Amino acid sequence: MLGFEIELSVAVFSLSDLAPNNQGAAPVLVLLATMSFSGFASVHKNTSLRSTLQRHRLQFIIGFVVSFILLLFVLSPAQTYQRFQSHPQSNPPQVYEETLSQPKVPPPTYENLRKWEQNLPQHNLELPFPEGKTGRYVKFSNQIVMLGWNNVLNEVLMNAHLAYASKRSYVFQDYVWKPEYYPWPKDQRLENPPRTPLSALIAGTVVGQPWDEGDDAPRSISDKWFDVVCPWNERKFIHTGDVKPVVAWKSGLEIFEHWAKLLGDAPERCIEVQASGDDKFPQTFDLWLWGSDRILPLWDSFSKSPTSRLLQTSPIVGAAVKRNEYLFLPRGPRPSYPVSPDPYSRMLAMHIRRGDFKGACLHLAKFNSTFYSWNLLPSLPDPLVFPSNIVWNTSEYQEAHLARCLPESDGILKKARVSRDEYVKASPGRRRALDIMYLLTNEKGKWIEKLKTELRKDGWNTIITSNDLELDSEGIDTGMAIDMDIARKAAVFVGNGWSSFTSNINHRRLVDGKEPLSIRFW
Repeated sequence: MLGFEIELSVAVFSLSDLAPNNQGAAPVLVLLATMSFSGFASVHKNTSLRSTLQRHRLQFIIGFVVSFILLLFVLSPAQTYQRFQSHPQSNPPQVYEETLSQPKVPPPTYENLRKWEQNLPQHNLELPFPEGKTGRYVKFSNQIVMLGWNNVLNEVLMNAHLAYASKRSYVFQDYVWKPEYYPWPKDQRLENPPRTPLSALIAGTVVGQPWDEGDDAPRSISDKWFDVVCPWNERKFIHTGDVKPVVAWKSGLEIFEHWAKLLGDAPERCIEVQASGDDKFPQTFDLWLWGSDRILPLWDSFSKSPTSRLLQTSPIVGAAVKRNEYLFLPRGPRPSYPVSPDPYSRMLAMHIRRGDFKGACLHLAKFNSTFYSWNLLPSLPDPLVFPSNIVWNTSEYQEAHLARCLPESDGILKKARVSRDEYVKASPGRRRALDIMYLLTNEKGKWIEKLKTELRKDGWNTIITSNDLELDSEGIDTGMAIDMDIARKAAVFVGNGWSSFTSNINHRRLVDGKEPLSIRFW
């Protein structure tokens, strides 16, 4: 007889063909009832052929109806289509600050943190000078937005230092993400562009916590409170185009002192610095300064300032780091001599940015770019110096540049070995060990696994990468700050000299008192 088998099968539809306006949706799994036919001859002595055919006819009808309903669901309007959409097919280029896979949890709302910021004690009109309704404030509306976290952090810290020097309260603002860098897809975002409270990423005086005991400087306030204490009609607006040209190519210290005098001498309570339309880099301390050695004269005052000294890890970041510390417990044989049980004292952290970064490195080589910001400090080892026979704008120069900007496995293995040996030998009288490795990286797959295998052969028995961390939604949102804090605490850190990420880690390490030898570059 002829048999009929009704089964549920999984079909993969590309909704770009079915969705309204032919939008580029990701494939969607849809359950469809399908019917398969199998011809077979058999003898059923006690079975009625008619009843069998009726039963299979009923199954066929049910399967057809289920398929029809599900197909209608797939072909429904854009609102239904949007529920299925997970991410665009054209993925943005991978960058370090970006989470490399779509999170399985929704983005954080930060409801409690928002309330904490709103209820800061300095948000009170009745407070005496230099706070309250008679206080002095400055908001830098020309700060970078929609760029990587570390480009923003540079400027936030220096602007806060400037506000302190000019005896004004610094107005802190949310970190506004570059949309491509945000870990969650568009249909899961709570706002566009996405934002993260600054106090989720850092802690300290920058986000409103107290200054040193006895310091009467006004505390930082939120931008929302600035709108209350400084109504629009009570603000003085300073446009960058009216100030920056005078000091454009001066040293960082001269630029800082020029702005500090301007803000300090202004009689107005409320000042808002705004970008001029003709200024392509309208930040108070712009890229041309951060990317040159003109920034270095600022190091002494900035590194000793309360802004730097009182900068802390945020509770959210600190909790995520603490929650993952068990991953760093040594897994290899015990050293033959006593060593600290603290995993950070035995850790080498290495910043290995891959993926999109080759293009950036080639661009930097093309313009003969120097190291970035605090990576240029002369006290640090591994300065950017090429042999005299290597000439700029040649293939030899490009090769030498890539070896320092985008090292391959052999270069990484060599740098890890040299950094460990020199660090251990630099402590006569006390024995140090480095046998734990943390890789701050956006790389996944065979390349990183092969590198880890080679590193283990070289004595690195415990190797953890950024991708191994277990993070909740707040941890995913602040992942770049979590990586930075682990690198800050590590005994030795190897970073990329052209990276603002590396520069900000080195700032924290040096302020913490880490020895220069513990800071290396590719």
